Amino acid sequence: MSPARTRPDREELYYIADLAGEAGRHEDVVKQLKQIIEHYGPRLSTDERSLLSVAYKNVTNTLRNSWRIVDVLLKLQSARKGRIQLIQRQRQRIENELAGVCKDIIDLLDHDLLPFASEGEEKVFYSKLKGDYCRYLAELGQKRDRDRNADLSLKSYKLAYEHALAMLHPLHPTRLGLALNFSVFYHDIKKSPIGACHLAKSAFDDAVFSLEGGIDYQTLQDSMAILQLLKDDLILWSGET
Repeated sequence: MSPARTRPDREELYYIADLAGEAGRHEDVVKQLKQIIEHYGPRLSTDERSLLSVAYKNVTNTLRNSWRIVDVLLKLQSARKGRIQLIQRQRQRIENELAGVCKDIIDLLDHDLLPFASEGEEKVFYSKLKGDYCRYLAELGQKRDRDRNADLSLKSYKLAYEHALAMLHPLHPTRLGLALNFSVFYHDIKKSPIGACHLAKSAFDDAVFSLEGGIDYQTLQDSMAILQLLKDDLILWSGET
């Protein structure tokens, strides 16, 4: 008779995940946090879901940057009649890997995290994440796939934003981070600098008017950093309207 399997300690799983993050092994972070979900259920702590978000972000940022570099090289070589097929092959390899990572977190969100998310910040956080990774997919592939993923991204962002407006303080970092990324969606995917500026300015103004509210120092520091990014985007995009 085989011995009964013991459930791994949650704190140890988190510690290893955190250690992997410090070492830059972001795929290992994801594996550890998936073990927490498997053994303890889909309700992650704030620190756990933050670590999950950062891990996926680091993996996809590396791949997105690689894809952009190869895409630029492809355009340059197309003008020079260079080794186009080899570059196309490499771009497709990166694109497939990036799409796989995006689909992995979207699947995790759809089947585990979002259905069990509590009302308020947790639901906004996960809905924003889905919007982000559908947006990344909307940058890739054939037009039909891009349009479908753009629609999914818009739907997720809208759900998150409506919920954030109803449930979160205007200075809450999750609400501001959502506004920042949602405005990028309008600028980059919808090609609407007017829509992007309107959303960013609305979020910025609401936050500034709420500065007297009871927000703790660390939260305020986080919020001010995002407000600066919103301001930078507004300055950049205002010349396009």
